[in-house]
Amino acid sequence: MISLDNRTVLITGGGRGIGREACLQFAERGANVVVNDVGGDPSGEGHDQRPADTVVEMIESAGGTAVADYSDVGTWNGAQQAVETALDAFGDLDVIYNNAGILRENSLVNMTETEFDEVIRVHLKGTFSVLHHAAAYWREQSKDGIDRERTVVNASSDIATGGFGLGNYAAAKAGILGLTRTAAEELAQYGVRVNAIWPVADTRLTEEWPENLPGPEASASMVVFLASPDCEVTGQTIRIGGDRIDLVTPAPKYEYTVVADNEWSPEEISERFADTVGENIDQRIE
Repeated sequence: MISLDNRTVLITGGGRGIGREACLQFAERGANVVVNDVGGDPSGEGHDQRPADTVVEMIESAGGTAVADYSDVGTWNGAQQAVETALDAFGDLDVIYNNAGILRENSLVNMTETEFDEVIRVHLKGTFSVLHHAAAYWREQSKDGIDRERTVVNASSDIATGGFGLGNYAAAKAGILGLTRTAAEELAQYGVRVNAIWPVADTRLTEEWPENLPGPEASASMVVFLASPDCEVTGQTIRIGGDRIDLVTPAPKYEYTVVADNEWSPEEISERFADTVGENIDQRIE
């Protein structure tokens, strides 16, 4: 079994779904777990301490160690508080799983400013804010000569490539991919590995979707692996669901190239596009 003894793990959105399963798997392997959850409904409304408290009770009843944190990591101060909870309770912070999220579906023409802003706030700003406050701590640790491997796993989604009625969600999850690659590059100097996952799982946010999705166990297992000493990769995105794992291209690649004799003009693009780049584009308006 992978050993995570004496490692402190902060899991946002840890009260339900993949977050809860990750909390249990980390605790089973000896980690100290901070279960962060504001306890809202799938749209982000409301507050309830019971989801986080229930997971803490489950961990403690199995002989593990955990504390609850109810901070809203989509706020700057809430993210700082979540990090401080880990430091106050266990004296260190080794692993972060940025999992907190909400869903507010609507088409682009009907989506309100609040619906867009709230999804961006919880998913993208929340991921950045937790990363910021943790990275500041890890930088100070590095300056003090403390050499300890740290790991971050960010929850993105294959909806990052687009999804009808999910423009806010897609924008947030695509942003997390860019943030993950940037953080992996910047934080490597402090011994921090940063990766993202595309979990394919049945959760509160996906229960109304038509697909028959697997449970959260495999997705949580990938989080544990990426955070473990057995893993050395950084800056990557892994898609996992049930019995399947896919390596996602970490950044857009050039799929087809055509070169002009001189700089491109609109007219020359119009003349040559259809028979070159255009031939390799599958999606178009008929």
